[in-house]
Amino acid sequence: MSCAVRVSAYAKINLSLHVVGVRPDGYHELRTIFQSIALHDTLTVRLRPGPFALRCDDPDCPADDTNLVWRAAEQAWAASGRRGALRDVDIRLAKRIPVRAGLGGGSSDAAAALRALAALWRLKGAPVREIAATLGADVPYFLEGGTALGLDRGDLLYPLVDHPAAWVTLVVPAFGVSTVEAYRWWDDDAGRTLSGRASGRSTGAGRTLLEPRAAGPTLLCPASELRNDLQDPVAARHPEISRIVSALRKAGAFHAAMSGSGSAVFGLFTRRPDAVRAARAISKSRRALGGPEGKGPRNVLMTLVTKTVNRAAYQRLAGIPAHRINLPFAPRSLGHS
Repeated sequence: MSCAVRVSAYAKINLSLHVVGVRPDGYHELRTIFQSIALHDTLTVRLRPGPFALRCDDPDCPADDTNLVWRAAEQAWAASGRRGALRDVDIRLAKRIPVRAGLGGGSSDAAAALRALAALWRLKGAPVREIAATLGADVPYFLEGGTALGLDRGDLLYPLVDHPAAWVTLVVPAFGVSTVEAYRWWDDDAGRTLSGRASGRSTGAGRTLLEPRAAGPTLLCPASELRNDLQDPVAARHPEISRIVSALRKAGAFHAAMSGSGSAVFGLFTRRPDAVRAARAISKSRRALGGPEGKGPRNVLMTLVTKTVNRAAYQRLAGIPAHRINLPFAPRSLGHS
């Protein structure tokens, strides 16, 4: 008899991403703010006799052992005390999060697979978190969600007060960006493109990001904190990134930036109609995105409108049981999420 669990794997954006330096092990040391959004993949995990199978409806997503879902299943299998090669599991992945876009789709899928297999194989929390940390720097974040500060490689997490709810216009170019390449470009350009360049800032020098509340704006954090240090190096190779950021700002986004290592760009809006209007305008704009050559629409794979998801909603929607936050540097006063 088979048994199945269906789980959602939510995307993230990086409200900010600072590259602090390069560690002795070659990884980059980061200070980043993660934010969950409602865009998500869906995994159906079924226990049934036979060889392990991973199937995905997106041809751009690998369905072999290079996929983090496969690696997550292998490690969960071993942690549950099962011997031999991974088997007796079928995972179907319905992709909605674009690949190579800086939205964390692969990492979120891996975390979702871990949650599903932990429920089916009765794995407790500690092994799941240990496995997540070995799979990728941002996989542990997807076991928590909401707004969180990521330090070190991004895997030391500090839960923050949730960012005020906002509508998100996502613009995904037709090209992807390799994370390895993005950081290599940062290394190459570090002498010229240092933290604080105006083009990498989200709201302009001397301004502050305001909390979008009808009762009146409240200072959330300085604009200098809300930038992506990878944006300039990536935009130097893909100028469309800068054009999209500018288009979102002109459309009224109170914060716009590339997410992670790219290539997706997001704009935050207070009202849904404004986010929808921005998405439509960018979809129609050739010159704004493609430059004088007029290549805009051919360089944009998709535009879509979604919204931010706070920690409590994320954990409810992702099927994560209520638990006490137990992350590095997390204050006890946060209590239950």
